[in-house]
Amino acid sequence: MSPILSVIIPAYNEEKTIQVVLKAVAAVKLIGGFEKEIIVVNDCSKDNTEARVLEFKNQNPTVSISYYKHEINQGKGAALHTGIRQAKGDYIIVQDADLEYDPQEFNILLQPIVDGYADVVFGSRFMGGKAHRILFFWHSIGNKILTFLSNMFSNLNLTDMETCYKLFRADMIKGLELKEKRFGFEPEVTTKIARIPNIRIYEVGVSYYGRTYAEGKKINWKDGFRAIYCILRYGLFS
Repeated sequence: MSPILSVIIPAYNEEKTIQVVLKAVAAVKLIGGFEKEIIVVNDCSKDNTEARVLEFKNQNPTVSISYYKHEINQGKGAALHTGIRQAKGDYIIVQDADLEYDPQEFNILLQPIVDGYADVVFGSRFMGGKAHRILFFWHSIGNKILTFLSNMFSNLNLTDMETCYKLFRADMIKGLELKEKRFGFEPEVTTKIARIPNIRIYEVGVSYYGRTYAEGKKINWKDGFRAIYCILRYGLFS
C-alpha cells in the first residue's frame, strides 16, 4: 500500500490564489511511491475562497480534496489543528494558500524521509542555493531572533523556525497537544516536536516567493511578540 502525504492548506481570504495553489499541489508527482491527499481548511473567509475551492473540487473529481470550514475566524493555527485532526496520511505537510512556497519542492522535503533518515523535515528559506524574494530587512532580523530564541529552548540548530514548510510524521504531530490558534503555532510545534525522544529532525533549503502587505501578507509585528511569548511559555513552563 502506497504511503500518503497529507497536504494541509489553511485559507483565509485567498480567492485570488487558492485555485492556483490547488492546481500546483495537485500537479506534483511525489517520489518514493507517495500518494497525496489535499485538505483545505477555510478559516471563515469573507471573500469567495469557499466558492473557488468547491469549483476546483468539482472540476477535478480525480483529485483527493477534503474541504472543511470554520464558522468563525480562529486563526491559522486553529485551521492547522483542524487539518491535522482530519489528515489520514502517513506524513503531513503545511502549504500556505498563497504563492510564497512552491509545491514542486515537496520532494526536497520528502527525500530525507524516503532515504530513511528523518521523522521531521523543515524547509529553510535561508540555506542552500534556492531563490528567495528580497523583501523586508526587519522581517529577516525578526525571524533570525525568533529562530535563535527557539533554538535556545529546543536545543536545535535550525536556520528558519518560522518556515511554513514543515513535514511531520503523522503519528508524532497527532500525538502533540497543540494550543496556539494563530501564528504561535510555529514556535509551539517546534518546541514540542523537539522534545520527542530520539526524534530525527532534518532541514533542507527551499525557495521563497514572499508577498508584500499590499499583495496579501497577513503576519505582523504583533505576531512576532506572540511568538516570543510562545517560545518562553512552551520552552520554560511547559
